[in-house]
Amino acid sequence: MATTLVRPRNGKLLAGVCAALANRFGLPKFLVRLGFIVFGLVGVGELVYIALWIIIPKQT
Repeated sequence: MATTLVRPRNGKLLAGVCAALANRFGLPKFLVRLGFIVFGLVGVGELVYIALWIIIPKQT
């Protein structure tokens, strides 16, 4: 489990939010992405993703 939450340069699809969360919490990327898809169907996934995109810094 990583100690910081940063969006990686490699292994990302759109903005790297799911990859960052997966790296931070030690989860497979596809599970995190699947979770955002499910929450997107409910209507909150897109808003959370955009908010995290703004909040989580890029890896330097």
